[in-house]
Amino acid sequence: MPGSPFDLADATAYRAWRDARLAGYPRSIDELLVPVADPRRLSAGEFSALGSRCARANMAIYDASHLPAADKSIPRFIGQQLGLARLEGNYLADEDGLSSITPADDTDRLRGEFIPYTHRPINWHTDGYYNASERRILGMLLHCAQDAETGGENRLLDHEIAYIQLRDASPDHVAALLQPDAMTIPARTDDSGVARPAQGGPVFAVDAAGGFLTMRYTARTRSIVWRDDARTRAAVRTLADILAESEYRLTVRLRPGMGLVCNNVLHTREPFADSPGRRRLLYRGRYYDRLRFDTRPA
Repeated sequence: MPGSPFDLADATAYRAWRDARLAGYPRSIDELLVPVADPRRLSAGEFSALGSRCARANMAIYDASHLPAADKSIPRFIGQQLGLARLEGNYLADEDGLSSITPADDTDRLRGEFIPYTHRPINWHTDGYYNASERRILGMLLHCAQDAETGGENRLLDHEIAYIQLRDASPDHVAALLQPDAMTIPARTDDSGVARPAQGGPVFAVDAAGGFLTMRYTARTRSIVWRDDARTRAAVRTLADILAESEYRLTVRLRPGMGLVCNNVLHTREPFADSPGRRRLLYRGRYYDRLRFDTRPA
């Protein structure tokens, strides 16, 4: 795409965009925080503040900790106001399409097979990395109804910053991860057969209509197949090093009533421990839409 900062042949456009993105990127999670009086009815000022954070980092943190945190209308309505309309209702989601991310008990063997529904850590990833291209997850929301007794922090990194650091290391790394078969997630089977077919695709892609950068990635080492060539292996190693060491990583511990809205940025989860009266619960929404700030609520 000529004139695009994501065109590997256009160093001038890339350099101008790169310098602006790094200069404006927040260096503290506090810079992403926006207190909101009622997330179900954002004021013009709150909407603008969330938009300015997302322009800098593709993400923002809202704080409505003065309201009942377990109210599911909070994430549902704030998402709608920010352009997140097409909700992916995966088979583990609740009836309203949001997923209640909490450790599964011994009777819920289905959810207990998936790491998000355990106390275990989750490595760097973008949501929906196993989806087909026509079902790309572009937006994501996490609302904290209850935090854990200890642990459970999320590390965050804008995927555009990861792209910049990888391209600065070598444009050839980016070219490798733009390949249409760079990363393949093998088929998942269950007692009925193939529950999800194998899904290949690039790590980085540029949306043909909107010109924005998307990323599908997981740092997992099992149940993943990388393109078997030296160039791809070098790119994957370098990207892993960036995620382990980047000075641009941010860490947040969401408290009840706080939430993350983002354009599906890279994120992790630290291990955590619950107590009988304090069981970690987050509501997660995955969307086929990006955040929109070109119109605001009346």
